[in-house]
Amino acid sequence: MKAFKSFVFAILLFVAIFSFNSCSRLMGYSVVLWSIPEQNLTDGMVVPVYIKSNITQSYVIGIPETDQKCEVPLWQISEPASKKEVKQLSEKYNEYQRKYAKVKLDGLPIRHEPVNTARQVYRLRENEIIRVLYKGEGAAVMTGKTALQGDWLRVLTSDGTLGWCFSYNLNVFDERDEQDTSASNSDDFVIDDYLQKILTATWYPESYSTMIKTGRIDLGAMSPFYKFDTGFVSGEVSLNVSGLTVKAPYKGISKTGSNAYQFDETNFKMTVRSSSFIVIQYIDELGMPSSYNFVTLSSSVNDIIQEEQNRRKDVFNILLTSGPSFSSSNYGTIEFTEDFGFAWTGYSLLTPSLIPENSGVTGSVALGYFLGESLKEEFDGVLTLTFDENARKINFFYKLESGGLRLEDAQRAQFKDSLVVDRSSNPVVMFFAK
Repeated sequence: MKAFKSFVFAILLFVAIFSFNSCSRLMGYSVVLWSIPEQNLTDGMVVPVYIKSNITQSYVIGIPETDQKCEVPLWQISEPASKKEVKQLSEKYNEYQRKYAKVKLDGLPIRHEPVNTARQVYRLRENEIIRVLYKGEGAAVMTGKTALQGDWLRVLTSDGTLGWCFSYNLNVFDERDEQDTSASNSDDFVIDDYLQKILTATWYPESYSTMIKTGRIDLGAMSPFYKFDTGFVSGEVSLNVSGLTVKAPYKGISKTGSNAYQFDETNFKMTVRSSSFIVIQYIDELGMPSSYNFVTLSSSVNDIIQEEQNRRKDVFNILLTSGPSFSSSNYGTIEFTEDFGFAWTGYSLLTPSLIPENSGVTGSVALGYFLGESLKEEFDGVLTLTFDENARKINFFYKLESGGLRLEDAQRAQFKDSLVVDRSSNPVVMFFAK
């Protein structure tokens, strides 16, 4: 039996590898917007695009002049189009091909339009590296009655933000010069203060930063154990993300290009986008490359998780103090109990269309989903009820009203990760009085 399972696993693994390497349905072509040194791809290159994943927010692209493919974040290449259109686009970037800029001023804004009064879309950090795409026409930037020297540049940040930044507080450089310098000094490479800061930082998945910015903390996806450790003290680099835990000892770090590093004698490479953003490439035993984005956080992950747990407890306590018991002549009685529990009796009219038979009457309550903007005025949130007898999870929109509790079936609502973006069509709506 064990041999059979191993055989099946090997077959499935082969199919997965074959599917990745043989995907041939061409979506179109794209321009690389930000160099990917770990794949020997530089900005300005035109690459074929095969697959788009909205789940991982990435494309699968082909590496020119090879049979290899790799996965890259959506922001790192242009929107796929015809080869002719992409060639014209690449010509637009020619003047600033392989040009990047280092930020001189902390808090320097990136704006929506090339005007100093336009809406800010991003605030840069001192020494942050951004990509320069091209020069544009815009309004002069004045200091008093004097116009500052410089140009409006279309720029791209390491998290994919696009906008306009005035060049006065930017040091524009060519990444090839940086690579030449690093190559010529490779034998004398030392870890400077900047790199030491990178190596001693704690790195968490980029998705954590998105959760914090949006206020939507997914407790199922956030863990203090998911992180990248450079091993600066231990001498052992380690990567721990959902579904993958790998580590390897190393004796040194080599600089392989502009802001690119190899952990010697390991399958790990690191590209530094800024002091708070890195990309880690790991090549597995089968030679399959994977890239992961990591960021630093200003707060402890444990504290963030605790705050979210407290928030959910406060929300549930409102249900307790508002009831805790709510009754309907048609749909029975729901009573909420301490420690996120519930008891629901008399729900036979909802069986089996909504609540399966033999679900029992008790269970637990979770508050793991967040409402999209269009739903916030209509509901207070989403309750996920898990019945003890069969562990079936059922989602309901809920609204506390002056006379009781309104529930709406959310089984066919549109979910995007932990966000509910639209309600069900023809849902069951129930009202339970206090």
